[in-house]
Amino acid sequence: MDPPEDVRPHAVVEPNPEPRDHEIPEVPEDDVDMPFSETLGAEGTANAPFDGPAQNPTIGVGPGAGSPFGRRGSDQSRGGPSGAPPRFDDAVEDALRWLAAHQSPGGGWEAAGFDRWCDGQPVGDPARRPDGLGKALYDPGVTGLALCAFLGAGYTNRGRHPFAKVVSRGLGYLKNVQDPEGCFGPRATQQYLYNHATAALAMVEAYGMTGSPILKGSAQRGLDFLALSRNPYLAWRYGIKPGDNDTSVTGWMMMALKSAEWVNRHDLAQGRPAALVVDQPAFDGIRAWLDRVTDEDTGRVGYTTRGSGPARPEGLVDRFPGERSESLTAVGVLARVFLGEDPRKSARIRLGAELCRRLPPTWNPDDGSIDMYYWYYGTLAMFQVGGPAWAEWRKALERAVVDTQRKDTDPCRYRGSWDPIGPWGPDGGRVYSTALLAMCLEVYYRYERVFGAR
Repeated sequence: MDPPEDVRPHAVVEPNPEPRDHEIPEVPEDDVDMPFSETLGAEGTANAPFDGPAQNPTIGVGPGAGSPFGRRGSDQSRGGPSGAPPRFDDAVEDALRWLAAHQSPGGGWEAAGFDRWCDGQPVGDPARRPDGLGKALYDPGVTGLALCAFLGAGYTNRGRHPFAKVVSRGLGYLKNVQDPEGCFGPRATQQYLYNHATAALAMVEAYGMTGSPILKGSAQRGLDFLALSRNPYLAWRYGIKPGDNDTSVTGWMMMALKSAEWVNRHDLAQGRPAALVVDQPAFDGIRAWLDRVTDEDTGRVGYTTRGSGPARPEGLVDRFPGERSESLTAVGVLARVFLGEDPRKSARIRLGAELCRRLPPTWNPDDGSIDMYYWYYGTLAMFQVGGPAWAEWRKALERAVVDTQRKDTDPCRYRGSWDPIGPWGPDGGRVYSTALLAMCLEVYYRYERVFGAR
């Protein structure tokens, strides 16, 4: 999430409580049989770009030939074709059970209020409530991350699996908080684009996995707002065309755009028109921005200036020193791979990956090394790079993430979650930490390797 050190006031635009997508029906909140009752047109579900678990448990096809989302699916055996270690799969399932337990009745996840709910029922006894609260202004963003965790494991709003209603309600919440310009969530602070980016990523992936017209309009409007907010010829920061840029917001926007581009590639490969309108010049803008902030000698990527390293919230700079994280370098490495730079040939990717290799995930609450935002991008980036660097990172990831997942109590309290330690834990809370670390462990089947590295 990586918000800035300072917070300046921004005009508030309250979301309309009613859905904005009037031309198509709302996602039902209690219909587990949604895929069989929604109107999909004459072609039905057969043309869905990415299959959910009810249709095809494993797709795992390379870029340009099919789905780039190698989803595991709900009925795939542990440690199966995805190649993920069984411990990773088990940890993901435990994390999803915790997230499902703490979904709010309205469909979203409350960064500051998740503790009030368990399986849709209020938790009256304060002693039974988990700690780790975040800030309410990040509710749309953590909802997007939670949905990405379910989608990354192959669980959509379709099919007879335990999380169909959970995903359906979450997507319905996002549709309800999307404004007329396509922005997900209120614009209450300057950091609202973080909320929008993760929510847009979830909506685009949900549409890509189902091909459902119920989701297409919302996904497209989310992409339209990405295009509206981007600075001409460059990237993003806070607000609509603010004039300045930063690598953190840009990284999240890149993820949503790249997912949309993969949806379109799949359509074209199947002989159909591209389903989504994507801001193609944005990819050139992202590349231009990365070139501005990458130190050519070291490979380090800066936040707003060349090689400057990550930002930290005011008051947490000493506890979580910037030199303990290469989060923005990881963003840069991943973006360059997704933009077409071959990690076997790119000096900038090689240098950046080496910086990340030297700073693997380490769960040490005392030295400021915990940075889940870094671990997420670092895991995606190192997986794409492959080779010995990924092998080392994977071992460190297992120690830092799988071994530290809470196994005590039950999903109504802590079991399946991760303590929200780190520079952004006070903002996103336990929902943020649990969703993001589950997404780390899904790396084997979330995105295919672009260049086939091993």
